[in-house]
Amino acid sequence: MSTDHSKASVLKQKAIHELVEAVEISVYLGFFFCAIVTYRLILLHDFRDAALNYGFAVINALVVAKVILIGEATHLGKKYEARSLLLSSIYKALVFGLLVFGFHIVEEAIKRILHGGAIGDAFRDMHIDDLLCRSLVVFCTFIPLFAFRELRRVMGEDKFNDLVLHARASKV
Repeated sequence: MSTDHSKASVLKQKAIHELVEAVEISVYLGFFFCAIVTYRLILLHDFRDAALNYGFAVINALVVAKVILIGEATHLGKKYEARSLLLSSIYKALVFGLLVFGFHIVEEAIKRILHGGAIGDAFRDMHIDDLLCRSLVVFCTFIPLFAFRELRRVMGEDKFNDLVLHARASKV
C-alpha cells in the first residue's frame, strides 16, 4: 500500500513540476510572441484583428512550450550537454527551432487542408519565407531560454532559484 501511495506522490510531484515548467516556458514565449504581434500591428497599421492575433500568440506559446517539454522528455538536444553552456544552449536553440519549424509546416498544411485545399496545394501555396522568418525569431528567442535552462541544469534547481529569484545582500 505504501508503494502505491509513494508512486502516486511521485507522479503528482512530477505532474506539478511539468505544469510549472510549461507555465514558465509559456509565459516567456508568450511575452515575445505578443511583442512580435504588437510590432506587426504597429508596423502594418492594421489593428482589426488585434485580439485574435494576441490570442493566437498565446496559444502558440502554449503549444511551443509543450513541444519543448516533449522534446526534452525524448532527450532531444542532449548531444552537447557536456560542452560549454554557450555551445549547448545554441545547439538546443537550433535543434528545438528546427523542431518548431517542422511543427509550423505541419500546422500550415493542416490549416490549408481544413480550408478545402488538397495536400499538394497545401505545400505548394505555403509561404516558406514567412515560416523561415518566424523560425529565425523563434531561434533567437530560444537562445536565452535554453541558456537559462542549461544554467539551471548545471547549477541545480535550488541554487539556480536562489541566484535568480531571491534578493542578495549587496556588498559595499
